[in-house]
Amino acid sequence: MNDTRITLKYILIGIIVVFFTWTFHEFAHWLTSELLGYDTAMYLNASSTLGDNKPNDLHRVIISATGPAVTLLQGWIVFLLLKNKKWDKYGYLLLFTACYMRFLAGLMNGINPNDEGRISAYLGWGTFTLPIIVCVLLFLMVRRISKQYHLSWKFQLANTLIVMFVSSALILADQFFKIRLL
Repeated sequence: MNDTRITLKYILIGIIVVFFTWTFHEFAHWLTSELLGYDTAMYLNASSTLGDNKPNDLHRVIISATGPAVTLLQGWIVFLLLKNKKWDKYGYLLLFTACYMRFLAGLMNGINPNDEGRISAYLGWGTFTLPIIVCVLLFLMVRRISKQYHLSWKFQLANTLIVMFVSSALILADQFFKIRLL
């Protein structure tokens, strides 16, 4: 039987996993921008260049791509480990959070194109093509692991609520307080 108990320890690790996933994603944007020669600030849910030196279109696409790339890589690595090794509910949180994060970002493209939406538009594919592809890939990984380990809807709901609550707190904290990390 797989351990899918939701304990205080699980919730606390869930908070850490969501924070890690969000900041690792933003760090990838920040690092790429810095390596391309732009003075950049990193916040909880954003990174942006400072001053008048703004990236050209190709650099914007490269910077936009690195965040989702590391999030997709996070999901892929955890997927492979869970698929080929043994059950780890904390590892599953890393996969689930990556999927949730890119799904939420995909929805936000309807308000303001971000990451995959900007790349997709740049490539002439429309705003939602690449976000849908990324979301479907991550969803299929989550689905495969869920089926392999017979994860219950209650466990999935608990994960959804943990990730939703923590990610919402991060996003709101970023919007209201603009907490600069780098």
